[in-house]
Amino acid sequence: MESNNDKPSTPTNAGSTGSPGTQAQAKGFQAVRKAHQSEIVEDYVELISDLIEQCGEARPVDIASHMGVTQPTVVKNLARLQRDGFITREKYRSIFLTKTGADLANICRHRHRIIVAFLLHLGLDAETAEHDAEGLEHHVSNKTLAAFEAALEK
Repeated sequence: MESNNDKPSTPTNAGSTGSPGTQAQAKGFQAVRKAHQSEIVEDYVELISDLIEQCGEARPVDIASHMGVTQPTVVKNLARLQRDGFITREKYRSIFLTKTGADLANICRHRHRIIVAFLLHLGLDAETAEHDAEGLEHHVSNKTLAAFEAALEK
């Protein structure tokens, strides 16, 4: 005889629309889509900031190399960053972060450091922690990030 605990659970609201479970799921999917949209911007401003700090400048060729993408891809994304007010640049010149871009880079760097520290605290090796933090930093909520910080302080 099979018990209910052996069967895969099915939400009681499957197929219904507008129920609390469906609304929560939709909200979760919306949050993920929003995070995906901002990932490229966040990765670029963080990398540009790092390159300026390490090399004194950020050039499209260096960004392409670090990102593992082509220069035309970088140029397209830099145009978006410039249009949205994150960078300033002139043709054949270095790229500079605006105050908005620098602020976002600092936020991203802070999030990344917390997540890496938390993963290291859990016992992961540094390479895995760095790799996994690259994805997590775009999707973790401020509430979860605060919980990570609190756990690290204990």
